Amino acid sequence: MSGRSRDSKADPNSDLELLKNIEELEFEDVDLDIGTLRISLKPKLVTRTVAPPKVVTSKAKRIIEVEFSPPVGEYLGRIVEVKLGATKGEGGTRGKSITLGGEKAPAWCMFEAPPPNRPVVSMDIFDMAIPLPKAIKAHFEDVINDPAEWAKRAVNKFGADLVTVHLVSTDPLLKDASPSEAASTVERVLQAVDVPIVVGGSGDPKKDLEVFEKVAEVAEGERLLVSTVTLDMDVGKTAEIVKKHGHALLAFTPMDLNKARELNRKLYDFLPKEQIVMDTTMAALGYGIDYAFTVAERSRLAGLMGDRELQHPISLGTTNAWAAREAWMDMDAFWGPKDLRGPIWEVTSALTVLFAGVNLLMMLHPTAVKTVKGIIEALTHRGKPEVHDWTKLKL
Repeated sequence: MSGRSRDSKADPNSDLELLKNIEELEFEDVDLDIGTLRISLKPKLVTRTVAPPKVVTSKAKRIIEVEFSPPVGEYLGRIVEVKLGATKGEGGTRGKSITLGGEKAPAWCMFEAPPPNRPVVSMDIFDMAIPLPKAIKAHFEDVINDPAEWAKRAVNKFGADLVTVHLVSTDPLLKDASPSEAASTVERVLQAVDVPIVVGGSGDPKKDLEVFEKVAEVAEGERLLVSTVTLDMDVGKTAEIVKKHGHALLAFTPMDLNKARELNRKLYDFLPKEQIVMDTTMAALGYGIDYAFTVAERSRLAGLMGDRELQHPISLGTTNAWAAREAWMDMDAFWGPKDLRGPIWEVTSALTVLFAGVNLLMMLHPTAVKTVKGIIEALTHRGKPEVHDWTKLKL
């Protein structure tokens, strides 16, 4: 609707009345004398009714099927295989030999390249009585002074794949047992069990070299894993002893891949790669296990990517879990009974590094060993792991 201007002498109030219902004004030739002009725009509000969402009451009849192809990587390197133990046909007396390594893909990437050799578990035994937590000592108290019987129990009753004989009595600060005594102990263990043997020294660089020389000689042909050689030792002489008598060597470095490379380079002057296993150091749960995992994983991935100096199987002493006070000390009830805490601590530590690609786990508690071996079996064959009821288990 349009409106026209009227005579300027007209009544202004009547003009306002006329404007009440007018939506549009059109002015022509009009002069306005206004003090303040206030314009108010009030657009029309449009309301819309939104329909409520439809409720679907019927259930899906089938899942949409799509194809999935896992991302398969390509790796330049391969982890070398190291054989431990020699059967009669191979010049030894073992009932079986064990091969470590051979991986062509990262740990447990079954869709890329399943590992040709499954990880194995070795149980620790000692050539003299040492302080042990009650949870462990209860299983070996009657054989703790007889390493041969201790080894038999570890293998025959608890299913150890190997045994690790720690010759702690040779430590100059303990009994200072002679190399000949140490060799005699190893001979008795070899006669007691038919699994491959790992032989560890006392940690004294000079004495260990003397002990390893005698032990390697009396066990010639058995293909022991001699544990360990370090950068503090006479690397060349240790390697020559191992090569001369046909054994394998465990190269130990303290969580430092540069030192691991350095040690391996020195060993290559004397030993083929197929006789070298690495130990990059194990730390317990809560005491640096993230570093142990990271170093082991980095070593494995570097080897697969082509770093020839790190293409070795890895062994770690998950027995170190018992160095954590939470594994064996009396603590607040919140932590639960220590007889359960210890094995759980060892299992958790072992599984953590297992998933980094570790090939040989050195362990102590029988229940921890049984649990870890069951999980390895399940992972290897994609079966159902054996789950123990920790609350009812007799430890």
